[in-house]
Amino acid sequence: MKKLFKVALFAAVMLFAGNFAQAQTKIGYINFDQLVSLMPEAKTLNTQLDAYKKTFIDELTSMNNELQTKSQEYQDKKASMTDAVRTSKENELQDLSKRFEDYKTQAQQKVEAKGNELTKPLIDKARGAIATVAKEKGYTYVLNSAQTDLIVSPPGDDMLEAVKAKLGLK
Repeated sequence: MKKLFKVALFAAVMLFAGNFAQAQTKIGYINFDQLVSLMPEAKTLNTQLDAYKKTFIDELTSMNNELQTKSQEYQDKKASMTDAVRTSKENELQDLSKRFEDYKTQAQQKVEAKGNELTKPLIDKARGAIATVAKEKGYTYVLNSAQTDLIVSPPGDDMLEAVKAKLGLK
């Protein structure tokens, strides 16, 4: 009987502790994309990234113009070419087209990597401010409302204004 009482008491304590822990959960939300776009560093970052992209765009434009010119030249003279010359020109066009596509893919990867490199400090700063405000206000979880469709979201749990104030943003 004594053992049964101890088991029942232990179960009641665990149930109470579980309910107490559950009552402590507080969830906030913030539009992370909007916060990052409001930071002054975001404008500088976009300018740097646009300048980096432009170097690739200029080269791609040049390659595309060369491809279009040679393709048009091939089409114009195709009828008067011998089979050997035609095959050679087709191979040259295919090679040029493949180099264009390879360069385009490589450029996209480099721009994405550069963007990630440039945005990392900005994102880390924003996350740090969110974590600080969440700790100050007692939030256990913070959701990104830009990626989550919040059905019910009380204005009191929107952390954007508090984080903007923490970062000194207007």
